[in-house]
Amino acid sequence: MTLHNANKWALVTGASRGIGQQIAQGLAARGVNLVLHCSRSANQSATRALLKSSAVQVKSVEGLLDDPEAISAFVAEAEALSGGIDILYNNAAVMAPATPLFDTPQVDYEKSFQVNLYSVIQICAYFAPRMLSRGFGRIVNVTSGIKDTPQLDAYSLTKAALDKYTRDLAIELQGTGVLANLLDPGWCRTDLGGPHATNDVRSVLPGALIPAMLGNEGAEAPKGVLFVAQDYDGVDWP
Repeated sequence: MTLHNANKWALVTGASRGIGQQIAQGLAARGVNLVLHCSRSANQSATRALLKSSAVQVKSVEGLLDDPEAISAFVAEAEALSGGIDILYNNAAVMAPATPLFDTPQVDYEKSFQVNLYSVIQICAYFAPRMLSRGFGRIVNVTSGIKDTPQLDAYSLTKAALDKYTRDLAIELQGTGVLANLLDPGWCRTDLGGPHATNDVRSVLPGALIPAMLGNEGAEAPKGVLFVAQDYDGVDWP
């Protein structure tokens, strides 16, 4: 498996903290230029400070993922700022408060599906055709290994649907030079994962980078594959 893609441009959603911040740092360390996304650009100051010594270009866009018009605006801005996004990392997500299954309000499902699934579909539908026109692209959608937690059903259902969408997207793109895969970052101590999660957020690296840095593998290229970041914890690769 070839791992490269230095000098490419990546858009990372939800890059202001947590897993998105780790992914941004990891990509920058391997020479990938970045467009950082979060709801407000002002929230990116911590990530930009961490990237200050990196020898890559770093741009910023902002936009709420529960607003389709805002999504349309920031994806177009990201494409213009970069001259063409090569690596799309759909990391951002929301989780509604834990609620007994039969008491989960409809609004929790609606917001979760908009942010965790519908926004990803909209973003992929924008960038995938442009990647196709250039004959290269890497799309990584962040999923979850969550199970047996009906009190978080509004979240877990969106990730199950995202898995299906990504695998369908991979089939749609097969043989084009554009790959779509999934990343399970593991249960990490972040604002979303909470303080009792099993893993330090830094353990998502280097595994989280592999689906973004895949080279040209031809017919053998992974597509619609689930990469589990924790499987690569402690692995050293160039």
